[in-house]
Amino acid sequence: MSGHSKWHSIKHAKGAADAARGKLFARLARQIEVAAREGGGDMEGNPTLRSMVQKARDGSMPKDNIERAIKRGTGELEGVTYESIVYEGYATNGVAVYVEVLTDNRNRTGSEVKNVFNRNGGSLAEPGAVAWQFERKGVIVLDKAAASEDDLMLAALDAGAEDIADQGDTWQVTTGPSDLHTVRTALTEAGIEVKESELTMLPSTAVRLEEASKAKSVLRVIDALEEHDDVQNVYANFDIPDDVMAAAYA
Repeated sequence: MSGHSKWHSIKHAKGAADAARGKLFARLARQIEVAAREGGGDMEGNPTLRSMVQKARDGSMPKDNIERAIKRGTGELEGVTYESIVYEGYATNGVAVYVEVLTDNRNRTGSEVKNVFNRNGGSLAEPGAVAWQFERKGVIVLDKAAASEDDLMLAALDAGAEDIADQGDTWQVTTGPSDLHTVRTALTEAGIEVKESELTMLPSTAVRLEEASKAKSVLRVIDALEEHDDVQNVYANFDIPDDVMAAAYA
């Protein structure tokens, strides 16, 4: 899981570019819209929407964009109806991949996702083939300087956090899906600045990749999937050491 987190941090840094930020905003707007359509526009009564809006705020998405997405979801503004689909498959080296998609054309997206796997050495699998290897969790990321381990443990664990992990330059706090907002609020009230938080899928086991060539072949599949406009999130169960990760992205 450490490799997964380090990879996520690299992807987050890469997403700071203007072009990537525009794509991020489009994805976030789609996620907010679907959350509002499925659970209503009241964030207090819709924890999924609340989580999506917080993620958008962490990404510096403009307030107007957020509000328009909510209104499209509730029907106050006209918008496209998106369907939520999960695809499961394998990258190279037996790495399991779980892909979340929002699309207005199931057949087109399914064909394109399958082609992305095939072109990059991976393979699409049947539903349920890899889902059992992942678990829905809330994850909160903080800079190391934001709090000492003792202060973080006191605030986070008292609020219901499940785990705190040292990720080098950051702390990673793991929560149950329904406890994410409560734990984040407790940290903020304790004066601990949160870098980002989100609902995610964490792998229960990891495939360790210690050669740059193997890491690069896996990351090629992940990167290609993330480039697809309909793909919202890609999760994979690899663990890549820091030096190998750096070599793979060199």
